[in-house]
Amino acid sequence: MDTPTRMICKSVTWQIAGFFSMMLIGFLFTGSLTASGGIAIAGSVAGFTSYFIHEMVWSKIHWGRRTIGL
Repeated sequence: MDTPTRMICKSVTWQIAGFFSMMLIGFLFTGSLTASGGIAIAGSVAGFTSYFIHEMVWSKIHWGRRTIGL
């Protein structure tokens, strides 16, 4: 099991990688650093928000969970 610090570091580095990937894709389509930056920021915010909502919904679904008995 990962420590909370490790999970935070993994999340941050994944978000950074995704940001630059989205910025590169945006630049390839638009040819503009400003537009690609806006696309990357919007994509990051939308992705973070979507993932958070997704996790909140799944936290309420009990299907597939196992309880550890004594």
